[in-house]
Amino acid sequence: MSGKVSRRDFLKAGGAGLAGVAFSALGIGSVLGSETEASGDGKNNVEELVYVCPVCGEKAENFDALQKHFKEKHAQLDAPASMALHINGADVEVYVEDHWTLRETLQRAVGLTGNAKEMCDRGGCGSCTVLIDGKPALACTTLAVECKGKKIETSEGIAADPKYRPLVEAYVKYDASQCGYCTPGQFTVAKYILTKYPNPTQEQIRTELSGNICRCGTYSRHVQAIQEAAKAIKGGNS
Repeated sequence: MSGKVSRRDFLKAGGAGLAGVAFSALGIGSVLGSETEASGDGKNNVEELVYVCPVCGEKAENFDALQKHFKEKHAQLDAPASMALHINGADVEVYVEDHWTLRETLQRAVGLTGNAKEMCDRGGCGSCTVLIDGKPALACTTLAVECKGKKIETSEGIAADPKYRPLVEAYVKYDASQCGYCTPGQFTVAKYILTKYPNPTQEQIRTELSGNICRCGTYSRHVQAIQEAAKAIKGGNS
């Protein structure tokens, strides 16, 4: 893949105009990515999407290497089935078991832990929300096998898209992340809101975010951040 964003970039300081404030210091370094140049096909990708052993977590260079690793290191186990998923603009082949949720798959097999953190794991808090074919879905209650042929977007992929850099900057400006528990889901739904409403009202934002719980009570800050990002994106300041 070209135009990648490495996991190391996720921990670097924010973009221009942030007065050198580091995302990691704000608790969102592993959740929101850094801006990246688009690849030749116009897509923005995130590095380290695939080839993680679901048993020991060892990473492999490619899928063939992962299969070889599994046979050599875990020969006593039945190898999970593999399937293709479309994640953050990239087609990836991963090991997945029929009972795995999308959250488990993103974390165990794909290596994306920012949007796949295990929180309530009961579909009650919204922190694991991803976009599936452009609409919010709970990764902890969605089976990975249901996602074949669908477009999956996580907070890492959204934040790596220069178009939504104003949203990252607005989240930092208004300190909307706090402890980071809700940030992946809130941020992901924020992209959906900006897609659905070019000029979202407070009521529209609060309604769309009603399924996302914030333990720190920063609900009003999410509203401020999303409305400011909407103006910047509409004005072409991305």
